[in-house]
Amino acid sequence: MSATDVVCCMLTALFTAGAVHALRCGLLARGSGWRSRGDHLLHSVMALAMAVMPWNGGGMLPEAQTTFFAAAALWFPLTAVSRHRQFELTDVTRRLPYAAGMAAMAWMTRLGHSTGSMAGDVVTGVLALYLLACALRSLTRDMPMLCRASGTADSSTSIRAPYTHFWHGSMALGTVIMLLMHH
Repeated sequence: MSATDVVCCMLTALFTAGAVHALRCGLLARGSGWRSRGDHLLHSVMALAMAVMPWNGGGMLPEAQTTFFAAAALWFPLTAVSRHRQFELTDVTRRLPYAAGMAAMAWMTRLGHSTGSMAGDVVTGVLALYLLACALRSLTRDMPMLCRASGTADSSTSIRAPYTHFWHGSMALGTVIMLLMHH
């Protein structure tokens, strides 16, 4: 087995576990609204698509996948704005990493079926750097030494927060790896 095959197997395992986790959260979350269930469903679909992507080179229907994931990328910032609440930029900002992940997925489906260009390199670079920053923030957010040293510990941090941050960070990091592998 080559090193590339090992990386592909690890990514497949990560994304499959991420899809199961997102689906479980969406189905078992009590009191969650339509937006939360939609978020989890979109995360599940993305993770499943990414689980098979290393083996099929980007998918069978690239136009449909690109359209689906581009619409999913718009879902996150647009659904942050609610008719029942006042618009707050922090709500939109909190959902940007998810939008960037979906945009990266849409971009990957296009990369597999087009030639590279300078603009394409820039888009890939910006998405990869942003998702890498999001991954590192999520994965290091609840490290006890960092929280004590910088005084950034959230008073609202629950026992589930590190678990949630682990999944968000892992998925973002896996997306970066996939994005760079397809480029």
